[in-house]
Order: sequence, then C-alpha cells, then structure tokens
Amino acid sequence: MGDEVGRWPWWTAEWPGVGGRIREQPEDFFVEEIPAYQPCGQGEHLYLQIEKRNVSAEYLLRRLSQQLGIPATGLGVAGLKDRHAVTRQWISVPQECGSRLDRLVSLEAEGIRLLQVSRHRNKLRPGHVRANRFRILIRGADATAPWQAILHKLQQLGLPNYYGPQRFGHHGSTLALGWQCLHRQVSRSQVRPWQFRLALSAVQAHLFNVYLARRQQEGLLRRVLEGDVLVHWPVGGLFRAQDVDAEQARLEARQVVPAGPMFGTRLYPAAGVAAQREAAVLHRFGLSPASFAGFGKLLTGTRRRCLIYVDDLHAHWQAEGLWLQFTLPAGSYATVLLAEVMKTETTWLTETASDLDGDNATLPTMEELSVEQRRDPEG
Repeated sequence: MGDEVGRWPWWTAEWPGVGGRIREQPEDFFVEEIPAYQPCGQGEHLYLQIEKRNVSAEYLLRRLSQQLGIPATGLGVAGLKDRHAVTRQWISVPQECGSRLDRLVSLEAEGIRLLQVSRHRNKLRPGHVRANRFRILIRGADATAPWQAILHKLQQLGLPNYYGPQRFGHHGSTLALGWQCLHRQVSRSQVRPWQFRLALSAVQAHLFNVYLARRQQEGLLRRVLEGDVLVHWPVGGLFRAQDVDAEQARLEARQVVPAGPMFGTRLYPAAGVAAQREAAVLHRFGLSPASFAGFGKLLTGTRRRCLIYVDDLHAHWQAEGLWLQFTLPAGSYATVLLAEVMKTETTWLTETASDLDGDNATLPTMEELSVEQRRDPEG
C-alpha cells in the first residue's frame, strides 16, 4: 500500500472518515504563510505580503514581474502556494520597485491584492518559511462519523509526515520522469532545469514515503530503533540514538522524532538496525547509495521528520460543513491530514502537476532545510 504513488496506510484506520468535498470554492481553502523571520523594516529589499484568490503561483509571479517591470528572477519567493484557494504569502522585490507599487492595484480584478509592504536586508529565498496556517472547509461531511476520535489521535500522537500526491505529478508523471532521470534514460539537456530537479526530488520523496509506510505498518512510527537518526522537535539538529530507552522517553515527551531518509550522496547515516531498514528500501528498488552519485547538489540527501505534531488542530461545524484549522511546518502537506479525516479518494486528486502549486510542494530543493544536515552537539 505504501508503494503506491500518493497513497499510504491510514494512521487512523480504526475509524471511518467524514467523507465530503474540498475546494468547491476558493474560500473553502485558505493558506497563510508564516515566514521564517519578520522583515526588520529597513534594507534594500521590499517585502510585499500578497493575497491571491484562485490564481496559480506561476501566474502570480508572471503578473508581478510584468507590472513592476522586473525580470522574474528579481522576485524573491519563499514558497509556492495552492491555486484553488485563497492564499497569503510574502514576496520580495528590489527597492527600486517602490515607486511602481501603485500599479498592483489593477491586479485586484484578477484576484491579486497587495496587503502590506515592509523592508528587509536580504532577498527572500526558497525555504524561508517556518510554517503554513490553514483554514479548510469540508463540504458535505458526515457529522455522525467519529471525527472527534480521529482528531484526538492526531492531536495526541501526531501525524505521519508523508509527501502528498502533489509531489509526484498528475498520475505520477513527475515520479516517472524522475526514475528515468535517475537511471540516466533522460539527460539534463532533454528537460528544463526545474523539471529535472523536481523529478529527481520526487524519487527521493517516494522512497521516503515507502520507508515511512513500512515503519508505520510495523508499529514502529513512535518507537526508537537501534541506530535511529533522530531530530529535536520542533527545531534542532540530527543525531544518532545511542541509548534507545532514554531516547524513547524523549520521543514520548515530544522532544525528539525519528528522521527518515531522503536518500543521497551525503545522507547523515543511520546505524545498526535502522541502517539495515533503510538499505532494504533501496534494495527493494534495485538501488544503492552509489545510484545517487553524479547529480551534484541535486541529490546530496537530507533527513525529513517522520512524525509532526499539530498542536493547534481545531474543528467546528457550520451549516456548510466541517471547518478545520491547523498549522503545519513548511514542507508538510495539508492533504495528508485531510486524508485521515475524510478518507475519500478525492483527497488525492485535488492538484495536478501543471498547477505548479501544492502545499509548498514545488520548491523541493529547500523544503527539508528545517532539519539541519548536521550532528547536533547536544544530542
């Protein structure tokens, strides 16, 4: 089950979902970017908070570039946001654009609105996002379903940090291209650079999902294994488990979580039993660590949290359906949480690769930066 693209074992399988539908209207899906830092108010870069309604990330950047008279490369973006939604995010532009900001008023008719302006010393870069805050309506949800039990488990035991189906493209097309790139059946010169990067990262994401699904199915998601690589929660560096019992206590106290492999040439290594389990995933696909060599910085590898906590998960009913509110770390997927609550196949079909959006899913080279690729001296 975990080997299927965009599909994984339910974490809350003991209860049926509420069913229902999402994204029937843009206002049903609201996302607000929480930046990694606040603009300091001075510097040579203008920080624009932009709200867009039913507008793709690609279209937003193109129109800002046109209206402000700068190349798209002059725009600084921390993360890309969903198309079929109302979203708020920060975008940086050079300070010389200040005299042209009044041109953005004309974009309001297209669903693009400037909310506020500040200044900062550096350009925004991919990965400069701490989290994303969601408010989502599930229309037609079944109020008699045991939704309280589902939410209680997610609140108490966390959410498996799977990659959502957006990462793999429409019907897995991005992942299919990634396998061709990894096996050198498609070269860099045959596809655009961003496609090549995105495709390779889809392979890493799929292998991570397979690793995570097997760990979950064997009841090991909340267990520390010998040689496990762990990471502090909510922030901190990586380290290998030496005293399994002591680290198990820290896991149960929400101080650490397991960090699964995003395979690459410089992956922080596990040891013992944990290393054997990771090697088994590569063997399943006929791969080895050497398979990732020759791609430079695109496949250096990193670690991703296997489990995340959603402490602010709230729900309330209104006439139109069930509203969910929650915050997820950058790089985690709202569709994964929605799938647990809804348990409908439509959950996987909400995005296509052509949208170039998703739950910040299309800046793959930076998503895992919140898990530092280093040994944590504190352990």
